Amino acid sequence: MKATYIDYKDTNSFSKTLLAYLAADEGLKEFYGNAPNFDGFADQMKRKSSFANRQLLVSSLKDQYGELLKDSPEVAKNIELLAQDNTFTVTTGHQLNIFTGPLYFIFKIVTAIRLAKDLKVQFPEKEFVPVYWMATEDHDFEEINNTRVYNKKIVWDVPGISATGRMKTDTMEAVVRQYIGMLGLSPNSSKLASIVEEAYLRGRSLAEATRVLVNALFKEYGLIIVDADRKELKELFAPIIKEDILKEKSFHAISKTSTLLEEKGFGTQVHARECNFFYLTDEFRERIVKGEDGRYEVLHRDIFFSEEELVAEIFRHPERFSPNVVMRPLYQELILPNLAYIGGGAEIVYWLQLKANFDQYKVPFPILVPRNSAMITDDTVASKIYRLDLTFKSIFKPTATLQNEYVRRHTTHRLNLRDEWMEFNAIFGKIKLRAHKIDASLAPSTDAVKARLKKAINNLEKKLLKADKRNHQEALIQIERLKDKLFPNGGLQERSENFATLYIKYGDELVRELIKHFNPLEFKFTILY
Repeated sequence: MKATYIDYKDTNSFSKTLLAYLAADEGLKEFYGNAPNFDGFADQMKRKSSFANRQLLVSSLKDQYGELLKDSPEVAKNIELLAQDNTFTVTTGHQLNIFTGPLYFIFKIVTAIRLAKDLKVQFPEKEFVPVYWMATEDHDFEEINNTRVYNKKIVWDVPGISATGRMKTDTMEAVVRQYIGMLGLSPNSSKLASIVEEAYLRGRSLAEATRVLVNALFKEYGLIIVDADRKELKELFAPIIKEDILKEKSFHAISKTSTLLEEKGFGTQVHARECNFFYLTDEFRERIVKGEDGRYEVLHRDIFFSEEELVAEIFRHPERFSPNVVMRPLYQELILPNLAYIGGGAEIVYWLQLKANFDQYKVPFPILVPRNSAMITDDTVASKIYRLDLTFKSIFKPTATLQNEYVRRHTTHRLNLRDEWMEFNAIFGKIKLRAHKIDASLAPSTDAVKARLKKAINNLEKKLLKADKRNHQEALIQIERLKDKLFPNGGLQERSENFATLYIKYGDELVRELIKHFNPLEFKFTILY
């Protein structure tokens, strides 16, 4: 593959807040810690050097992986490295989308792998391990029960229960067959089909199935997959769970930060609640709220705790307390020797709301690294772009804009009426002067006539352009088809299409090429062809 890079702002696809972060906007600097550069990482390692839970983490990971480690030597090696004080992680996280969901799922993990490699080159005396944090406690099943292959939606249509990671995959036979049926017949499609069948058709939980699938794709790069829905890990978090529920500390810190961000003109993504934990069992995951009588209620379940009973429950069964979106990041940083979090644009924005909460709990705030974003096409499409007198940068403009610009560049006629308008403008200057001499109050009437004529001239220009478009119909249709191919459903390719179509074409080379061409700390949109 060949690669070209453009600025994120030129894609017109990312938020003002994310672009401000990438530009090191002074207005945002109080909302994050170290900057995403090598100097920032050098300082971050000092901040994280006292991480104390290595042996427990290693033990938990070995237990999670079980027999899977026998066929994953690079993963096993990296787990052992986590026991050493000179080893750090770079982490990304995502929901358990079936078949990995949209393409950016893969991009997140590749960014983590490449960043770990780059850090090792820069700091050879240290070890850096890429981590994928599975959002096994998430309960938004409708967000993860589908994917798109060749723009056809495939849905695992069953009721969601509890935390999605605990759901059984026993009912996935039909949806797995539908997915495999889209892959066609080739060595690469056969390999992917085997991976998918092994993951989802062996009676595993969705968390276990996702681990098998992701491990098969990335084990040669030593990617560690973490399921934090574990009692031994939640025990580390229990003191913070207690303090946060009883004192509502995260609610106050995050609410204040959100207000400050909004006052500075930046968007926010999440809203903290007075209690930011759910009560979790195999059957349900429901919010905990404090009632007017001082008791704590599990909503919709007729379960109540006094303060004393709640504290006892937290320390007896910490695995039953599931953090929401604003507390999960704190949990992550507590149990990993982590340096950076790699997230999408919306994730980076909500992490900016969290630093004050990290500070009050004295947990080092990680470096925020936007994941690599990319478009993958081929030489045939690239040739069409150049033949249509477009560029990889211009292709991000709206279809109508590209078509209008094409006609203006290639027309044999003059389609604008600027010269004529200049003549009209001069005439109106004379008319206005004559009217003013007769009666000063006539000036607004003259301006009104001029404005109506200007509007008519503009409309005539549009009609000239529209008429000339018929002379370039074939090229304009090609532009429209090109846009539809590169931007399925009108958005970035990575936000809708599954990786399967690319894996069928490139096989294992797909991940190798992504790792080769992604540059996590350069913050450019990548186009591969």
